[in-house]
Amino acid sequence: MSDYEMTDKEEIYSKVLRAGRRTYFFDVRATKAGDYYLTITESKKFTNDDGSFYYKKHKIYLYKEDFTEFKEILAEMTDYIINEKGQEVISERHQKDFKREDEFVTEEAKISEDTESFTDISFDDI
Repeated sequence: MSDYEMTDKEEIYSKVLRAGRRTYFFDVRATKAGDYYLTITESKKFTNDDGSFYYKKHKIYLYKEDFTEFKEILAEMTDYIINEKGQEVISERHQKDFKREDEFVTEEAKISEDTESFTDISFDDI
């Protein structure tokens, strides 16, 4: 198993962003070689017909050699969205009283008022 194929190891440093039905986990982890990398996990809550619920999780791994470009592109994209559409949320999917939890949200529709939180991320802290 290479360092990049490592699965969830003990977190070195973690932060949580709660955003409605979505929660984002930012976790610094260590490779076998002792270097650090970042995992970002989106956990989204869904409700079954019987009222019970479950979570779907999506995870990305971000390594130090990609931090600079990732941070630049993330800032560029979030700035573009705010400049083009403002900070007001347009999609009804992001309103607190929206009930249709059974639909998958496209990548484009996932952008919400939370984008500002992402531009404040400082990778220098890790």
